[in-house]
Amino acid sequence: MAKDAPVHPPQALSAGGAMFGKLKALGIDHVFVNSGTDFPPIIEGLIAAGHQAVDLPTPVTVPHEMAAVSMAHGYYQMSGRPQSVMLHTNVGLSNGATGAINASCDHIPMLLMSGRTPVTEQDRFGARTVPIGWGQEMFDQTALVREASKWDYELRFPEQVSGLFDRAWAIANSTPKGPVYLSLPREVLCEPTPPEGLDAPSSMAPVITAPPPEVLAQAAELLAGAKSPLIISQRGTGTQAAFDALSGFVTDWALPVSQYWANQLSLPLDHPMQVGWDHDALLEEADVVLVINSLAPWWPDRVSLRPDCKVIQLGPDPLFSRTPVRNFRADLVLPGETGPTILALIGAMAGPDRQAEEIAARRQKITALTTASRAAIRSRAEAGNRGPMTKDWVSLCLGEAIRARKAATGQLSAVYHELGCPLLPLGLEDHLSYFQEPHSGGLGWGFPAALGAQMAAPERLVFATMGDGSYMFANPTVCHQVAEALDLPVIVLVLNNEEWGAVRQSVSGLYADGLAAKANEVPLTSLKPSPDFTRTAEASRAYTESVTQGADLPAALDRAIRVATEERRQVLLNIAIER
Repeated sequence: MAKDAPVHPPQALSAGGAMFGKLKALGIDHVFVNSGTDFPPIIEGLIAAGHQAVDLPTPVTVPHEMAAVSMAHGYYQMSGRPQSVMLHTNVGLSNGATGAINASCDHIPMLLMSGRTPVTEQDRFGARTVPIGWGQEMFDQTALVREASKWDYELRFPEQVSGLFDRAWAIANSTPKGPVYLSLPREVLCEPTPPEGLDAPSSMAPVITAPPPEVLAQAAELLAGAKSPLIISQRGTGTQAAFDALSGFVTDWALPVSQYWANQLSLPLDHPMQVGWDHDALLEEADVVLVINSLAPWWPDRVSLRPDCKVIQLGPDPLFSRTPVRNFRADLVLPGETGPTILALIGAMAGPDRQAEEIAARRQKITALTTASRAAIRSRAEAGNRGPMTKDWVSLCLGEAIRARKAATGQLSAVYHELGCPLLPLGLEDHLSYFQEPHSGGLGWGFPAALGAQMAAPERLVFATMGDGSYMFANPTVCHQVAEALDLPVIVLVLNNEEWGAVRQSVSGLYADGLAAKANEVPLTSLKPSPDFTRTAEASRAYTESVTQGADLPAALDRAIRVATEERRQVLLNIAIER
C-alpha cells in the first residue's frame, strides 16, 4: 500500500495576495480595480491565493478610476454592502479622487486603496524598476483624498494587513459612514504575511450612534404640538422599514414632506403628503421643521424662518461636521443612522396627545395642495411633447414605462439621475427607485453608479439618465465596455441639448435680469457640434436609437426595455431635448 503523500502547510501569502482573502472575510464581494506597475505583487499574490483555495472577492477590471469608485458607490446604494476599490499609485488615485469626494458627500462606506511607488531604489525585492517609479513619487500621496476620507494610513509592514483592514472596515461603517483610504507600498506587498486573522471577520465593531431617549421625547412633543409642521428630507429614509413606516406616519399626523433637492426618495411621489421640492411658502409659516438627513434643506437667501420656529435635525451627522460652513438652525439634534432614528422618532410619537380635528383639517388642506401640484406637473410635462422635447416630457414617459412594467411583471426599477430626468414627473413609488448625483457635484457619476447598482441587483431594471455633458464626463467608452464585459443591461438615456444646461441655468438664476438670461448663445456652455453618442455605445454592441420627436419616445422606451430584459443587453437612447 502506497504511503499517503506528505501534507505540506500552505506557504505564507505575500501581503499582495493575503489582503484579498481578508477583504472577503470582511464581507466585501467585489474589488473594483484599475491596475498599474505597482500591481505585480497584487496580481501574483491573487493567483497564489487562488491556488491555495482562499475564498476571494471578485476582482472587476474597470479601465478608468472614476468609473471604478462610482461603481462601488452605486453597488452600496443598492445593496447596503460596502465594497473595495484598488487604484494605481498617485495618478490612479487622482483620477479616482472625484469619486471619493462624491462618496464622502453621500456617506458611502468603501475601502479605497492605491499602490504607492517603491520607496527604495535598489537592493530590496519590489524596488523601483522603471522610470515612473521616480516620476510618481510624492511627498504626500494621501493628500489627494485625505479630506474625503474618514481615516487614512500607509501599510508599513506585512503583518499589519489583518489589523489595519479590520480597523479600516470598522471606521468606514461607523456613523456617519464614509470612505477610508490605505496606501500600499510595493515593497511591503511583496513580503510574506502571517496567516492569523486573515480569514476572520473584523475584530472591531463599527460605532453606531443613536439619539438620547429624552431628546426623542422632546422632538415628539414638538411635532405633536405643531400647528404648521414641515418635514424636509433629501437623502431618503435609509431602510425599507423606515420608508414604509414614514408613509403611514406622515398620513396619520398630517405632516407635509418636501423632498427638496432630493437624491433619494423618502415618500412615493404620489403620496398625498408629498409636497415636492418647492417648499418656501410652507417653510415660512412653519412652527416646527423636521430636517431628515439634508445637507442643504433650504435656500437661506430666499426664505426666512419664523423667530419662534423650532428645527429638529435628524441623521447620521445632523450638523454635517465635515462641511466647513453650514449654519442651518438646529434646536434639537437626533444623531443616528437614518432608518433606525426615523423609526425611533415614530415610536416616541405614540406618547403625546393628538389633536384629531386639527390634524384632519390639515390633512385635507395638504392633500388638496398636493393633488393640484401633481396635476400641474403632469400638464407642464405633457406640454413638452414636441421636437426637440422637454426634460419633463422625457421624465413623464420614463415614469409611465416603469410603472407599466411593474404592473405587468412586478419588476422593480431604479433610476440613476445626473442632470437627466427631473424627479417629480417620474412619479416613482418605491424605496431605492431613485438616486440623484451627490451634492458634491463630481460629474461622471451616474452611468458607472448605475452599473454598480445593476451588479448588486441583477433582477432590477436600471436606468441611467444624464445630460450630454454628464455622459461625456462618465468616460462612456469605459462604461460601455464594462457593461458588455459584465453583461449589465443598463438603459442609458442621454438628454441631449448640446450644451451645459446646468451652467446656463446657474447664470440666469444668479443674474435673473442679466445679459446671459436674454442671450441666445451663452459663453462657455456650448457643446456643439454634438458627437453621435450612438456610435460610442455601438462600439460595445449596445442597442441604440436617436429620438428627436416627443411622440416617438414612449415606443422607443418600450423597445429599450424589451432589449434590456429579454436580450440582457445594454441600451442607449440619444434624446434631443430643448434648452
